[in-house]
Amino acid sequence: MTMPSPTRDLTPEQAAAFEGWTANDLLAWGIERFDGTIAISAAGGVDGMALIDMAWAIDRHIRVFTLDTGRLPGETYALFEKVRERYGIEVEFVAPDAEAVGALLTEHGPNLMFRSPDLRLRCCDVRKVEPLKRKLATLDAWVTGLRRDQWKSRSKVQRVEIDTDHGGVVKLNPLVDWTLDQVWTYVREHGVPTHELFGHGYSSIGCGPCTRPVLPGEPERSGRWWWETNVDKECGIHCSVQLLGTPPDRERAAQV
Repeated sequence: MTMPSPTRDLTPEQAAAFEGWTANDLLAWGIERFDGTIAISAAGGVDGMALIDMAWAIDRHIRVFTLDTGRLPGETYALFEKVRERYGIEVEFVAPDAEAVGALLTEHGPNLMFRSPDLRLRCCDVRKVEPLKRKLATLDAWVTGLRRDQWKSRSKVQRVEIDTDHGGVVKLNPLVDWTLDQVWTYVREHGVPTHELFGHGYSSIGCGPCTRPVLPGEPERSGRWWWETNVDKECGIHCSVQLLGTPPDRERAAQV
Protein backbone atom coordinates (compact mmCIF):
# COMPACT_ATOMS: atom_id res chain seq x y z
CA MET A 1 0.00 0.00 0.00
CA THR A 2 1.49 3.32 -1.10
CA MET A 3 0.91 6.13 1.35
CA PRO A 4 0.89 9.80 0.25
CA SER A 5 2.31 12.57 2.38
CA PRO A 6 0.12 13.82 5.26
CA THR A 7 -2.53 16.25 3.99
CA ARG A 8 -6.11 17.20 4.74
CA ASP A 9 -7.17 16.67 1.12
CA LEU A 10 -8.87 13.28 1.51
CA THR A 11 -11.90 13.22 -0.79
CA PRO A 12 -15.31 11.86 0.29
CA GLU A 13 -14.97 9.06 -2.24
CA GLN A 14 -11.59 8.03 -0.86
CA ALA A 15 -12.81 8.26 2.71
CA ALA A 16 -15.86 6.12 1.99
CA ALA A 17 -13.61 3.34 0.70
CA PHE A 18 -12.61 2.51 4.27
CA GLU A 19 -15.99 1.08 5.23
CA GLY A 20 -15.40 -2.53 6.20
CA TRP A 21 -11.84 -2.04 7.44
CA THR A 22 -11.05 -3.30 10.92
CA ALA A 23 -10.28 -0.89 13.74
CA ASN A 24 -6.63 -1.97 13.79
CA ASP A 25 -6.24 -1.59 10.04
CA LEU A 26 -7.70 1.90 10.10
CA LEU A 27 -5.55 2.98 13.04
CA ALA A 28 -2.41 1.63 11.38
CA TRP A 29 -3.26 3.48 8.17
CA GLY A 30 -4.01 6.73 9.98
CA ILE A 31 -0.88 6.59 12.11
CA GLU A 32 1.32 6.02 9.06
CA ARG A 33 -0.35 8.58 6.82
CA PHE A 34 -0.67 11.37 9.38
CA ASP A 35 2.53 10.64 11.28
CA GLY A 36 2.84 13.12 14.15
CA THR A 37 -0.26 15.09 13.15
CA ILE A 38 -2.88 12.59 14.30
CA ALA A 39 -4.18 12.27 17.87
CA ILE A 40 -6.79 10.29 19.76
CA SER A 41 -9.51 12.27 21.51
CA ALA A 42 -10.28 10.62 24.85
CA ALA A 43 -12.63 11.78 27.60
CA GLY A 44 -12.53 8.82 29.96
CA GLY A 45 -14.97 6.58 28.12
CA VAL A 46 -14.28 2.91 27.58
CA ASP A 47 -14.17 3.40 23.80
CA GLY A 48 -11.35 5.93 24.00
CA MET A 49 -9.37 3.67 26.32
CA ALA A 50 -9.71 0.75 23.90
CA LEU A 51 -8.43 2.97 21.09
CA ILE A 52 -5.45 4.12 23.15
CA ASP A 53 -4.51 0.51 23.81
CA MET A 54 -4.87 -0.50 20.15
CA ALA A 55 -2.95 2.51 18.83
CA TRP A 56 -0.17 2.17 21.40
CA ALA A 57 0.41 -1.39 20.22
CA ILE A 58 1.01 0.04 16.73
CA ASP A 59 2.99 3.14 17.69
CA ARG A 60 4.13 3.88 21.23
CA HIS A 61 4.43 7.55 20.35
CA ILE A 62 0.71 7.93 19.61
CA ARG A 63 -0.67 11.27 20.76
CA VAL A 64 -3.72 11.53 23.02
CA PHE A 65 -5.59 14.67 24.02
CA THR A 66 -8.53 15.40 26.30
CA LEU A 67 -10.72 18.44 26.79
CA ASP A 68 -10.24 19.57 30.38
CA THR A 69 -13.46 21.51 30.87
CA GLY A 70 -12.65 22.46 34.45
CA ARG A 71 -15.62 20.42 35.69
CA LEU A 72 -14.43 16.86 35.16
CA PRO A 73 -14.89 14.26 37.91
CA GLY A 74 -11.76 13.57 39.95
CA GLU A 75 -11.88 9.98 38.72
CA THR A 76 -11.24 11.22 35.17
CA TYR A 77 -7.91 12.72 36.17
CA ALA A 78 -7.04 9.52 38.02
CA LEU A 79 -7.69 7.55 34.83
CA PHE A 80 -5.32 9.70 32.79
CA GLU A 81 -2.66 9.18 35.45
CA LYS A 82 -3.13 5.45 34.79
CA VAL A 83 -2.65 6.13 31.08
CA ARG A 84 0.64 7.84 31.86
CA GLU A 85 1.76 4.97 34.07
CA ARG A 86 0.61 2.11 31.81
CA TYR A 87 1.54 3.49 28.39
CA GLY A 88 3.99 6.29 29.06
CA ILE A 89 1.74 8.66 27.14
CA GLU A 90 1.77 12.31 28.16
CA VAL A 91 -1.89 13.14 27.61
CA GLU A 92 -2.34 16.62 26.14
CA PHE A 93 -4.86 18.55 28.26
CA VAL A 94 -6.77 21.21 26.33
CA ALA A 95 -8.28 23.88 28.58
CA PRO A 96 -10.95 26.49 27.73
CA ASP A 97 -10.15 30.17 27.53
CA ALA A 98 -10.09 31.43 31.12
CA GLU A 99 -11.61 34.82 30.28
CA ALA A 100 -14.46 33.20 28.35
CA VAL A 101 -15.21 30.87 31.26
CA GLY A 102 -15.10 33.75 33.73
CA ALA A 103 -17.47 35.85 31.64
CA LEU A 104 -19.88 32.93 31.31
CA LEU A 105 -19.93 32.31 35.05
CA THR A 106 -20.35 35.98 35.85
CA GLU A 107 -23.30 36.36 33.49
CA HIS A 108 -25.12 33.10 34.18
CA GLY A 109 -23.65 31.46 37.28
CA PRO A 110 -21.87 28.10 37.55
CA ASN A 111 -24.94 25.90 37.04
CA LEU A 112 -26.45 27.61 34.00
CA MET A 113 -26.70 24.25 32.19
CA PHE A 114 -29.71 23.19 34.26
CA ARG A 115 -31.84 26.18 33.24
CA SER A 116 -32.26 25.58 29.50
CA PRO A 117 -30.81 23.53 26.63
CA ASP A 118 -29.54 26.75 25.04
CA LEU A 119 -27.56 27.70 28.14
CA ARG A 120 -26.25 24.14 28.47
CA LEU A 121 -25.02 24.26 24.88
CA ARG A 122 -23.43 27.65 25.54
CA CYS A 123 -21.51 26.12 28.45
CA CYS A 124 -20.45 23.21 26.22
CA ASP A 125 -19.39 25.67 23.53
CA VAL A 126 -17.08 27.60 25.85
CA ARG A 127 -15.66 24.60 27.68
CA LYS A 128 -15.48 22.03 24.86
CA VAL A 129 -16.33 23.19 21.35
CA GLU A 130 -14.02 26.20 21.14
CA PRO A 131 -11.05 24.42 22.81
CA LEU A 132 -11.49 21.51 20.40
CA LYS A 133 -11.41 23.88 17.43
CA ARG A 134 -8.12 25.28 18.64
CA LYS A 135 -6.66 21.82 19.08
CA LEU A 136 -7.80 20.45 15.74
CA ALA A 137 -6.32 23.46 13.95
CA THR A 138 -2.93 21.95 14.85
CA LEU A 139 -3.74 18.45 13.55
CA ASP A 140 -4.40 16.77 10.20
CA ALA A 141 -6.49 13.94 11.67
CA TRP A 142 -8.18 12.95 14.89
CA VAL A 143 -9.48 9.64 16.21
CA THR A 144 -12.71 9.28 18.18
CA GLY A 145 -14.56 6.47 19.92
CA LEU A 146 -17.91 7.19 18.24
CA ARG A 147 -20.13 4.15 17.71
CA ARG A 148 -23.37 3.99 15.75
CA ASP A 149 -25.25 2.30 18.57
CA GLN A 150 -24.42 4.94 21.21
CA TRP A 151 -27.34 7.24 20.39
CA LYS A 152 -29.71 7.98 17.51
CA SER A 153 -27.74 11.09 16.52
CA ARG A 154 -24.73 8.85 15.84
CA SER A 155 -26.48 6.15 13.82
CA LYS A 156 -25.08 7.40 10.49
CA VAL A 157 -21.50 8.05 11.60
CA GLN A 158 -19.02 6.66 9.08
CA ARG A 159 -15.62 5.09 9.62
CA VAL A 160 -13.80 7.99 7.97
CA GLU A 161 -15.31 11.46 7.68
CA ILE A 162 -14.24 14.88 6.51
CA ASP A 163 -14.78 17.16 9.50
CA THR A 164 -15.99 20.27 7.73
CA ASP A 165 -16.59 22.09 11.02
CA HIS A 166 -12.86 21.96 11.72
CA GLY A 167 -11.25 23.00 8.48
CA GLY A 168 -11.59 19.66 6.72
CA VAL A 169 -9.50 17.69 9.21
CA VAL A 170 -9.85 13.93 8.69
CA LYS A 171 -11.89 12.20 11.40
CA LEU A 172 -11.36 8.48 12.04
CA ASN A 173 -14.00 6.46 13.92
CA PRO A 174 -12.44 2.97 14.11
CA LEU A 175 -15.07 1.52 16.47
CA VAL A 176 -18.07 2.79 14.56
CA ASP A 177 -19.60 -0.67 14.01
CA TRP A 178 -18.64 -2.13 17.39
CA THR A 179 -21.17 -2.75 20.14
CA LEU A 180 -20.65 -1.71 23.73
CA ASP A 181 -20.25 -5.37 24.69
CA GLN A 182 -17.48 -5.78 22.12
CA VAL A 183 -15.61 -2.79 23.53
CA TRP A 184 -15.87 -4.11 27.10
CA THR A 185 -14.73 -7.55 25.95
CA TYR A 186 -11.66 -5.96 24.39
CA VAL A 187 -10.66 -3.93 27.45
CA ARG A 188 -11.13 -6.88 29.78
CA GLU A 189 -9.14 -9.26 27.61
CA HIS A 190 -6.29 -6.74 27.30
CA GLY A 191 -6.33 -5.43 30.85
CA VAL A 192 -7.00 -1.87 29.71
CA PRO A 193 -7.48 0.70 32.52
CA THR A 194 -11.06 1.97 32.78
CA HIS A 195 -12.85 4.81 34.54
CA GLU A 196 -13.73 4.10 38.18
CA LEU A 197 -17.26 5.49 37.72
CA PHE A 198 -18.16 2.59 35.43
CA GLY A 199 -18.18 0.51 38.58
CA HIS A 200 -20.82 2.84 40.07
CA GLY A 201 -23.51 2.57 37.41
CA TYR A 202 -22.20 5.07 34.87
CA SER A 203 -22.14 4.14 31.17
CA SER A 204 -20.93 7.41 29.62
CA ILE A 205 -18.54 9.93 31.18
CA GLY A 206 -18.72 13.70 30.82
CA CYS A 207 -18.53 16.68 33.16
CA GLY A 208 -19.36 15.94 36.79
CA PRO A 209 -22.56 18.02 37.07
CA CYS A 210 -23.87 16.76 33.73
CA THR A 211 -23.45 13.00 34.15
CA ARG A 212 -25.25 10.51 36.35
CA PRO A 213 -25.47 6.71 36.57
CA VAL A 214 -27.96 5.06 34.24
CA LEU A 215 -30.93 3.03 35.36
CA PRO A 216 -31.48 -0.58 34.23
CA GLY A 217 -32.69 -0.65 30.65
CA GLU A 218 -31.79 2.96 29.88
CA PRO A 219 -29.79 3.82 26.73
CA GLU A 220 -26.02 4.19 27.08
CA ARG A 221 -25.97 8.00 26.90
CA SER A 222 -29.13 8.62 28.92
CA GLY A 223 -27.02 9.64 31.92
CA ARG A 224 -25.69 12.65 30.01
CA TRP A 225 -27.77 15.83 30.54
CA TRP A 226 -30.48 13.59 31.98
CA TRP A 227 -32.78 16.52 32.80
CA GLU A 228 -33.20 17.29 29.09
CA THR A 229 -35.87 15.49 27.07
CA ASN A 230 -36.46 15.17 23.34
CA VAL A 231 -33.02 16.53 22.46
CA ASP A 232 -29.85 14.94 21.10
CA LYS A 233 -27.38 13.93 23.78
CA GLU A 234 -24.57 15.92 22.17
CA CYS A 235 -22.37 18.82 23.20
CA GLY A 236 -21.60 20.10 19.71
CA ILE A 237 -18.18 18.62 19.01
CA HIS A 238 -19.49 15.80 16.79
CA CYS A 239 -22.22 17.55 14.84
CA SER A 240 -20.71 18.90 11.62
CA VAL A 241 -19.07 16.35 9.39
CA GLN A 242 -19.44 15.64 5.71
CA LEU A 243 -21.39 12.37 5.57
CA LEU A 244 -20.11 10.14 2.84
CA GLY A 245 -21.92 8.15 0.20
CA THR A 246 -21.90 4.50 -0.79
CA PRO A 247 -18.45 3.05 -0.11
CA PRO A 248 -16.43 1.72 -3.04
CA ASP A 249 -14.28 -1.37 -2.64
CA ARG A 250 -11.26 -1.91 -0.41
CA GLU A 251 -8.85 -1.90 -3.35
CA ARG A 252 -9.66 1.75 -4.05
CA ALA A 253 -9.06 2.63 -0.40
CA ALA A 254 -5.62 1.09 -0.63
CA GLN A 255 -4.70 3.75 -3.18
CA VAL A 256 -5.54 6.64 -0.81
